[in-house]
Amino acid sequence: MTASAPPATQNQMALSIRAVLRWELLLIVLVIAVTYINSRLSPYFLEGRNLSRAARDFMELGIMMLPMVYVIITGNIDLSVASTMGMCASLMGLLFMNGTNIWVAVAAALLLGALAGLLNGLLIAKVKLPALVVTLGTFAFYRGMAYAMLGDQAARGYPASFNYLGQGSLGATRIPFSLLLLLVLAIIFGFVLHKTTFGRYLFAIGNNEQAARYSGVPVDRIKIIVFMLSGLMSALAGIVLAARFGSTRPDIGTGLELAVITATVLGGISIFGGTGTMIGAMLSLLLIGLVRTGMSLKTIQGQVQDIVIGLLLILSVMLPSIGRAFANWRGWSQHFSVAGAVRVLLVIVGIALFVVFFLWSRSVAGVSEIAVHGFL
Repeated sequence: MTASAPPATQNQMALSIRAVLRWELLLIVLVIAVTYINSRLSPYFLEGRNLSRAARDFMELGIMMLPMVYVIITGNIDLSVASTMGMCASLMGLLFMNGTNIWVAVAAALLLGALAGLLNGLLIAKVKLPALVVTLGTFAFYRGMAYAMLGDQAARGYPASFNYLGQGSLGATRIPFSLLLLLVLAIIFGFVLHKTTFGRYLFAIGNNEQAARYSGVPVDRIKIIVFMLSGLMSALAGIVLAARFGSTRPDIGTGLELAVITATVLGGISIFGGTGTMIGAMLSLLLIGLVRTGMSLKTIQGQVQDIVIGLLLILSVMLPSIGRAFANWRGWSQHFSVAGAVRVLLVIVGIALFVVFFLWSRSVAGVSEIAVHGFL
């Protein structure tokens, strides 16, 4: 009779498998793979000018994603981030057009963002309304306020010192200033999340809010702070986006809330709360940026890009449960069921459909490109 492995060996095996299946490692592999594929598909992908332009396009998304990590880890969600961005940028533009100094207008926009987040936090923490309902309501309210401020006009004519926030580069390099800003903020948010008591409170609330309350965690205060941070960073993202465009319209940032949530969840932040890392979120942002940049270079339409990113999000939700099942190597066969087999099959089918759809989209884009060149 074959002797079973000692418990210590089985535990080491389980830990090794968990390490291999860590979501961050998978994201690193995907980033490397997508970088290699893009460099093979287009000779322009690795050009400094193209990489710099591509990086600028995702800085506002990244700035809003940082507090969204906190929000989702606590088991909540914020659908109003893009509307907050538009409202705060519109206020800044309105004040500037009426003669206010641009930096005073920036400060007012940041204050409005914090107040917008405070309203969300109070309704959720104190009035005990669901975050989904509250932020869905303020999603419409804040966007309406943006239109009330600017109407159909656009604020423009910002000074060069302001436009540098979104358009400037570091010295003679092509490194965008907004990229440096995002990296500094990511380090700060990551340190707070993983190395402070505040960060431990976030995970405790996400894992079991009632237990956290009984343990003395100031749950309501933490929620209010988190949503205020979300509003503040949304305002900052709106300022950077307005600086990049050199103008502000009330519809600025429309639709970005779903992109922010996608980047956060794809980074391994559990939509149910309680788990996730800032490194995973940043890797997810990098992966989405690389995928979109590669598809843009191959003239793939934006709608097709959205479908590809949506498929990535669906797979990101499905794969961790499969990984956890296989990570529990000790006695994993006892937990195997028809439902588990179906999930594995769905993942395989999903990956196959993703590959087929991506290849099809490339062929369609290639035909379109040939038709355009032929016409010209």
